[in-house]
Amino acid sequence: MKSLQEIQAIRDEMRPELELRNVGSTEAKSKYERQVLICGGTGCTSSGSPEIERVLREEIEKAGLTDKIQVVKTGCFGLCALGPIMIVYPSGAFYSRISAENIPQIVQEHFVNGNPVKELLYNETVDGDKIKGLNETSFYKKQHRVALRNCGAINPENIDEYIGKDGYQALAKVIKEMTPEDVIQTILDSGLRGRGGGGFPTGMKWKLARTIVPDADQKYVCCNADEGDPGAFMDRSVLEGDPHVVLEAMAIAGYAIGATQGYIYVRAEYPIAVERLEIAIKQAREYGVLGKNIFGSDFSFDIDLRLGAGAFVCGEETALMTSIEGNRGEPRPRPPFPAEKGLFQKPTILNNVETYANIPQIILKGADWFAGMGTEKSKGTKVFALGGKIEHTGLVEVPMGTTLREVIEEIGGGIPNGKKFKAAQTGGPSGGCISPENYDVPIDYDNLISIGSMMGSGGLIVMDEDNCMVDIAKFFLEFTVDESCGKCTPCRIGTKRMYEMLDKITKGQATLEDLDKLEELCYYIKANSLCGLGQTAPNPVLSTLKNFRDEYIAHVVDKKCPAGVCKDLLEFKIVFEKCIGCGMCAKNCPASAIERGTEVAPGKKLAAFVIDSSKCVKCGACMANCKFKAIVKG
Repeated sequence: MKSLQEIQAIRDEMRPELELRNVGSTEAKSKYERQVLICGGTGCTSSGSPEIERVLREEIEKAGLTDKIQVVKTGCFGLCALGPIMIVYPSGAFYSRISAENIPQIVQEHFVNGNPVKELLYNETVDGDKIKGLNETSFYKKQHRVALRNCGAINPENIDEYIGKDGYQALAKVIKEMTPEDVIQTILDSGLRGRGGGGFPTGMKWKLARTIVPDADQKYVCCNADEGDPGAFMDRSVLEGDPHVVLEAMAIAGYAIGATQGYIYVRAEYPIAVERLEIAIKQAREYGVLGKNIFGSDFSFDIDLRLGAGAFVCGEETALMTSIEGNRGEPRPRPPFPAEKGLFQKPTILNNVETYANIPQIILKGADWFAGMGTEKSKGTKVFALGGKIEHTGLVEVPMGTTLREVIEEIGGGIPNGKKFKAAQTGGPSGGCISPENYDVPIDYDNLISIGSMMGSGGLIVMDEDNCMVDIAKFFLEFTVDESCGKCTPCRIGTKRMYEMLDKITKGQATLEDLDKLEELCYYIKANSLCGLGQTAPNPVLSTLKNFRDEYIAHVVDKKCPAGVCKDLLEFKIVFEKCIGCGMCAKNCPASAIERGTEVAPGKKLAAFVIDSSKCVKCGACMANCKFKAIVKG
């Protein structure tokens, strides 16, 4: 156990090492000449960063540079599309999409000879002979990192590095200088709203938990790290890159509401996050920032992990608490709300990972600092996981009020292959699709709700003209049907009926009357479901019906899928004039549905091929193998 003075001494000792991780740093009094930061997040790990790290250490040792170069494994840098990633400081040289085979060259040319290997650097960082820092690239220059401030900047398995970035100073401040009421008021004044989807004011939640049952013999602080939305990986990245920020924030929350025990409910499918949380909790207990009499005070607080089995419904707060208790994860009727009767029927608060990641900085820098970012009703920043049809897949953190156009085009690099933007899905299965008409609407809680979507946890899936919006709605409904806990009839049966109607539409078997029935069912399910899963399940259907109704009508009336996605409405045809009779389509057809015809196209030597629609399984193999673009679908 360490005293506050010892913690501050560690901070002062670590600062020179961390200051070297600034581009062009010349004053940092580090014992190393260079530091090499390697992404150890899930994305880069899956593409080979552990092997790169192993080879890098070997090559540095061979070159006799062990005392001069420090290798640091970090969390996610954000630019997941460019992994594996390695950054060399203080130059800021940003190596992307490297492999273990590239390491000997980098060590020899860059570390020994002093010449960065430009062909392996991210092209946006190379400006003639000048190497630009990552913050100067289009992906980063509009970002403002608060929740992600330490991700990609520190070793998440070393508590000293977190302390060197002012870690646990906010906890010390609240214990030594603030009353619980002061802490709650600061969070209220900051305007921080829950980043898990609902957007409920965080300070109000804490205030209710402190005051509703003031004499409770036990209270709890819970963290939702389950993150079940398809395409969402924000919380995972924070846990992998900066686990101590969550522990510190939960301890602050415990002090504010009068709790002594916390639980982090984390997906078992996040092995790296789970491992780093376990390491962080062990280190925090050893240093005394978790446990009994923290910083010599009367305040005690500890945290345990509980692994989720992958049930999406356990993202709902009462279902999550029921699961922690060891029961089947099903939601409970509210009221009473968790602030009165939550985990084990005791007053409880639940926030998600990103919400907690903002807390220490709000305490240290003040409520006005945080409230100075964002919009009038949505303060601060928001982390988004960019996925789908976008050039730069990855994590971004921008001030609330940034437009969708800025996020997709300026930060995300736009839509690949010259395609047009068609829609963006926010909020996962609980959200809606944003159409091009709302491309320039500032992103915040209220604006998204007003256009038929929602913030959700922060997944942002981009779609282009090749996506069918009916198929997208069907995809999310299929997910919801699978994930419904079955406790209430509107969700258990209603979502299944919605899915069946969408299936009829994509098969060309529906009528216009079915569209009216579908819309009516959506509103019934929203009004009568027990929890947020059922109440928001119709959102993808309602938003696509509103913004892309012409596509629904095309499926129903014309029996056509305008995007060419729905198999039952597809027909592949060979354009007679373009076919040269090479036969590649027939050779690759798994159903033997293509035969040579009898007619020869003008200017061609061989007879053109034709497709037998009765045999065609609509797999698209013919189209993929035709070099002359002689096959079309429609």
